Amino acid sequence: MQDGSLFEGAQGVVPQPVAASRIAAIRDSTPEAFQRILDGAWSNDGSPWIVSREEFQKSISKDEYVRRIAAFHPGVLARQGTSSSHPPHIPSLIGIQDISYLDATGLSRNRSIGDVMRYAIVNQGLDSLAHYGDFQPSAESAAFAAGTRYSDEQLYALALYLYSLKPPPNPNPIDERARHGQQIFQQQGCAGCHTPPLYTNNKLTPAQGFEVPDDLLKTGDILNVSVGTDPTLALQTRRGTGFYKVPSLRGVWYRNAFGHGGWAETLEEWFDPERLKDDYLAKGFHLGAGPIKGHEFGLRLAPDDKQALIAFLRTL
Repeated sequence: MQDGSLFEGAQGVVPQPVAASRIAAIRDSTPEAFQRILDGAWSNDGSPWIVSREEFQKSISKDEYVRRIAAFHPGVLARQGTSSSHPPHIPSLIGIQDISYLDATGLSRNRSIGDVMRYAIVNQGLDSLAHYGDFQPSAESAAFAAGTRYSDEQLYALALYLYSLKPPPNPNPIDERARHGQQIFQQQGCAGCHTPPLYTNNKLTPAQGFEVPDDLLKTGDILNVSVGTDPTLALQTRRGTGFYKVPSLRGVWYRNAFGHGGWAETLEEWFDPERLKDDYLAKGFHLGAGPIKGHEFGLRLAPDDKQALIAFLRTL
């Protein structure tokens, strides 16, 4: 937090600036050394059904690789199976037992504590044990040769711990301005997706350009409306499903890096129409100037109404 205090389970926001010495070492690396770096990038990000290993590595020059690592932003992580050019934000784990899907792309169902346990297995396996046809991300690493995982007892204890996480006391008052913001929240139809009391309807929305199969439309888990945010994570990575989950708005007062890619650093930036401009420079994660597309709800509110809405959201 801004006062230096810490609480467990929240979105991590510890800055990790990229040292100039590391960038210099990459720039000065031999072709063989840089190839090893690219091999690591393929292991972390490769999706051979989308792009071949050769094409993937050819697209990342030294300058491009440096550009990506130098763009590090607190609250965003290019975790395995995602993309160093389109990393997802780090989610808060507080209240995870109320969320129906895990990962920004809804990669895993969350119906019970058993699903949380399985999620840990899957994510460990994505680094080591998983196979995608003939492709195994860490097949060349001796560290994963044993193919072990946590025991069921350990996983159950971990899941119980996650279920026990609680948010700190919210310092934001439910005052007249916040109550006005709550009225705006209702009037603007925000509750259709961010339904109280969880402030999510726990559904999936298709990424832009993804056509939902008919059998999924019948499940009731799909809100067949795209909000138009960047589709790369959902369509071009190992964690891609074609969908993004509707996130909960609970706890936005202690979070940053809004949008599944962490592009907007604050709620004020998320509701700023300037972010749609082609020359916009995002305050959250960005590789360069460009718009933060999609989710245009609330951008056209009057300034006082917008501030009231933000005040209400910070009470959640």
